[in-house]
Amino acid sequence: MTALDSFLFADLLGTATWLWLTFFALVAALLAFDLGILHRDNREIGVKESLLLSAGYISMGLLFAVWVFFQKGGDASMDYLTGFLIEKSLSMDNVFVMALIFSFLAIPRQYQHKVLFWGIMGVIVLRAIMIGLGAALISEFDWILYVFGAFLLLTGVKMLFSKVDDEPDLANNRFVKWLRNHLPVTDRLHEQKFFVRQEDASGKLKLWITPLFLALILIELADLVFAVDSVPAIFAITQDPFIVYTSNIFAILGLRALYFALAAMIHRFAYLKYALALVLVFIGGKIFLHGIIGKVPAVISLSVTVGLLAGGVLLSLWKTRNQPAHKLES
Repeated sequence: MTALDSFLFADLLGTATWLWLTFFALVAALLAFDLGILHRDNREIGVKESLLLSAGYISMGLLFAVWVFFQKGGDASMDYLTGFLIEKSLSMDNVFVMALIFSFLAIPRQYQHKVLFWGIMGVIVLRAIMIGLGAALISEFDWILYVFGAFLLLTGVKMLFSKVDDEPDLANNRFVKWLRNHLPVTDRLHEQKFFVRQEDASGKLKLWITPLFLALILIELADLVFAVDSVPAIFAITQDPFIVYTSNIFAILGLRALYFALAAMIHRFAYLKYALALVLVFIGGKIFLHGIIGKVPAVISLSVTVGLLAGGVLLSLWKTRNQPAHKLES
């Protein structure tokens, strides 16, 4: 075996290095095609283009599940699909928050794709760090899974008793106020620029951040908050870091592409969070039932997840069938 073969087939977090490299190469190619070819110029993305782009990302995510089936087996493939569905569904609220951020900072639609693209780059790094830490903790302390399970149960119960129309108040958010008071933010956009050099009150030239970069900061922080739910959820399904990470990233890639079509009709999925609450309760409960009934088969986990989420979508569409459309984004 050559040195290259030794490197490619070396174990990296329980998976051969070449599988990790294949995944990262695929993600890099998708992002390069997205930004470098499809969206080289800053322009408004329409609903049709958003749906087509999202369909492409979702198709790649599902094809990746087929590839996982042949490389790691059927259970791993079903665990990937379960994590993919849960992450995409949990991120629905993230879409709502992103729309609020863009509206609050008055970011035009033609500049939103750039923020979302660089937001994805940050997510790829942040999720890698969080999942790496989670895998290390689980490897060292088995009881951490029970902490994850308890957290998911509590989160699910809290979501069940939350109101349909609960939404964050960005204008009075303490962290948003802190950022505005401690960072040099320009009072207007400078086209698609994140940073500009201009004079301060004393006439001294210094570097300022624009509202576009402030939107990026807030979106990254929002994703970090949502990851606190999604990462324990997928670790409760499988402890394979490769499945955890790839399902997270593919779900996020597709959802960010769908943002421009979904933001205007997110209110139609108002009751989905109750289905998500039941999914979290189910996944958290699985951990505590493991010692009694053993590991719940992957096919059952996937079936329950699909059933609950499909029910939540159908209920939402029926309950909101007479509500007028509204736009949250600028």
